[in-house]
Parts: sequence; structure tokens; C-alpha cells
Amino acid sequence: MVTVNEVLSRIEENGFEAYIVGGYVRDFILGIDSTDVDICTNARVKELLDIFDDTNATSNEYGSVKINSNNYRIDITTYRKDVKYNGDRKKVEIEYVDNLLEDINRRDFTMNTLCMNKDGFIVDVLNGRKDIENHIIRCVGNIDERLEEDPLRMLRAVRFACVLDFKIEENLYKALKRKRKLIENLSMERIKEELTKMLVSSNCLKGLKMLRDLNYLSYMGIEIPDKVVSVSDICGMYSQLEFVKEYPFSKEEKVNIKNIKKILKYGIIDNNVIFDYGLYIAMVAGDILGIDKEEITLMDKNLPIRRYKDMEINSEEICKILRIEPNRILNSVLEDIKTKILEGSLENTNEQIKKYLFNSRKKWLDEGADIKNN
Repeated sequence: MVTVNEVLSRIEENGFEAYIVGGYVRDFILGIDSTDVDICTNARVKELLDIFDDTNATSNEYGSVKINSNNYRIDITTYRKDVKYNGDRKKVEIEYVDNLLEDINRRDFTMNTLCMNKDGFIVDVLNGRKDIENHIIRCVGNIDERLEEDPLRMLRAVRFACVLDFKIEENLYKALKRKRKLIENLSMERIKEELTKMLVSSNCLKGLKMLRDLNYLSYMGIEIPDKVVSVSDICGMYSQLEFVKEYPFSKEEKVNIKNIKKILKYGIIDNNVIFDYGLYIAMVAGDILGIDKEEITLMDKNLPIRRYKDMEINSEEICKILRIEPNRILNSVLEDIKTKILEGSLENTNEQIKKYLFNSRKKWLDEGADIKNN
């Protein structure tokens, strides 16, 4: 597989310019490891596909060529200007150019305008390196125009300030607040994508505070409580927020968020929680509740039963003892036995469970009568 340097060299050997640009160069200066490499060039897509016809290179409708190289994801785009977007940030107008400077001037923030050639030489025409060293996020060109071109830049600015722990330049910050209604033009997929990147950051609380201070929450369709605990699990973070708009969560995310919320409302981690939701969800909720992970792990290790099948009695025996037919009351009985075993008040032996059922038969018969009457 080709290396990043080989990609740059191949493009140059075919008579074109090629530079690593944007986030990778920024992170390189900050000493942050990155596997996403953006390369800009004056070569067009067809020419790039010809150059890399012996690789797994693919192109998309947005005028970029992608190459997977070992641990790197390489995205090559042709120099362009005046790129406009719709609410899904799909490009609706692309004008290719042959000049690197024009490509640099259409980018979002100065810290993302630095370019590096194959020899490690950095091209810095907008003093982006100085802003990186001073931890400043500054907009390229006319701020209002940049935000109106692509409102996603508003959330990206907040995300970068959060993840990199940078400060947003004063004029840009004022514009971010002034133009907040533009967020309504973004798709929920794009909003979720940026919000997720903020929430997985160890500095996420800064990002959430900034979203509140900029009055973005109603436009993003979220509500943030006064206290949010920073945890590493994304569903754990989302479970602490309230959603006014429908977010495009996967089925698994929806289930996990719902279950974590239930545990948080319950307020503790016990055997019932681990039995009902599993160790992973219990650990995430416990992290938010401030419960020691070792304590939860020990509870899981000593769990007396993990499934209903682990109970030393079956449904047929229960129905026979209580003289009932399999119905809703049977589910209640099974749940009651399970809870008592997990709480430690009932030993998980066939003899003890049968004894408990005989002693509580009247309670279940009365409950069964109530269900039948209703």
C-alpha cells in the first residue's frame, strides 16, 4: 500500500502540485497523532484516478479521491473556490482552480489553512501557525459570509474550541452568536455528528457550556441540565441530555440511552440493575453516578443468577404450586422470585423457592383475581 509521502510524490512526478492541508498539519504542530490526511492538489479527479489506478482509490460525487493506506485515511481534493452547501452540507456548487492560494482562502479557520509538502516544508500564508501556537480560532476572510456559506462551521468552531481547548477570536464569537439561527439550516445528522465529537472529548463540559452561552440549544433541539458528568461513553453522555428534536440515533444507541436514563432515575447500581441491563450499561451509569468500577465489577462477579433460566424452578412448577394457568400473573411471580434472589432474601434452591411460593400463595391468588376482574 502507498504511504502518504508516496501519494504526494506520485502526484508531483506527474507534473502536479500536492500538499497535506488542514487538520493533519495543525495536529502535527500541536503534537497530536492523526490518521486522517487531507491532500490538496491542482490535479483533477480523473487524473488522480489514473495516477493511482494500481491502488484501491475511489472517487465520490464531491470531487475527492479516497485512498486507504495502512493506518491512514487519505482524502485528495482538487483546488477549489466558492464552494456552497445546502443543509446537509452536500456541495451544490464546485469551481475548480489551479491556484493553491485561492483554495486556502476559501477555507474556514486560519489554523486549518497550513499546507505541508512531501519534504515537511509548511506553507503558511495566513499566519495560521501563530494562531495555533496562541490557541486561537480565527475565521478566514469575511466572517458572516463564511458562516452563511456553510453554517456547520458554527458548530465546528465550538467543537474545535472544546476538543483542542482553544479560544474563539472575539469577532468570530460575536458572529457565532449573532448568526445562531443559521443552525436551523443544518440536518440533524450533521448536528449530531458535531455534537458527538464534542461529547467524546475529555473537555466536553467546555463545549456544552459554550453551546448554552451561544444560545444554540433550541436550534440544535437539545436541553442541557445544570449538572453533566463527563464520561468516556457516548451513550452515557447522550443519556444526560434531553432531546426536543428527533436525533438520528441507531437502534442500539436508542436502547442504551433509554436504559442508562432508567438507571440514573433509579439512582443506584445493584444486582437487579446488572441482571436487567448487563455489566456494560451498569458500568456506564455507575460512572455517571460516581460509583466505583471495581465495586460494580465485584457485584457482577458475585451475581447469584444471570438469566431467568438460572432460577432453580420452572414455570410448570410455579403454576402447579399456585394452581394457576400460564398468564400475566406468572410473569409477576417470576419477577418477584428473581428480585428476591438478587437481593439475597431468597436462596436459589428449588426447596426454598417452593417454600416461599407456598407461604405467599394467597398473595398471588388475590393478585390473579384482581387481574381477572380487571
